[in-house]
Amino acid sequence: MKEIYLIRHGETDYNKQGIVQGSKVNTSLNDTGRLQAQAFFETYAHLPFDIVFTSALKRTHETVKPFIDKGIPWVQFAEINEMSWGYQEGKQRTLEMSADYQKVMDEWAKGNFYAKLQDGESPAEVYQRCQVFVNQLFEQTENTILICAHGRLNRVLVCALLGQGLEHMENYEHQNTGLYTFRQQEHQIELILQNDEHHFEAIASSIL
Repeated sequence: MKEIYLIRHGETDYNKQGIVQGSKVNTSLNDTGRLQAQAFFETYAHLPFDIVFTSALKRTHETVKPFIDKGIPWVQFAEINEMSWGYQEGKQRTLEMSADYQKVMDEWAKGNFYAKLQDGESPAEVYQRCQVFVNQLFEQTENTILICAHGRLNRVLVCALLGQGLEHMENYEHQNTGLYTFRQQEHQIELILQNDEHHFEAIASSIL
């Protein structure tokens, strides 16, 4: 039986400022993000993680660095990099950019998961690379696995893990370092926790 722990990376200044990140913007955690990462570590350091998976972007590496520093094996997968938001990456959203984004969201709501921003990726494309990662995940012999990835990516990845269509992705909301847990037996996988944030209790006074 596998136990899978999936979190979003900690907060960055771009998160705080509302600047679009995506797959080509390689930001670091800010002070709040580092507090979130430390709180997550202190809450879950007792678990016997066998391996840590991250994307190739440093905001995920920094979030789980305390686990990596313990000597837990660490593997990066570009397949779980954040969705590319195309021409909007690295920019503060203008009214025009927000309108473009809303048009794409409206298409997703209609079931057109191939819709995307100019020069960006669609959920359907992201799902394909998530499925590559999931297939490798199921082949792992390790039993307790920690994964750190990204906001939109995690919505798609949860669908891929559960074998669901992308019409479910908007059901999976999460904050920075919000935790999902799954239990897998053979190729059956069950969602146990969704967007769990109880580790924030340790830092509530620090981020108010």
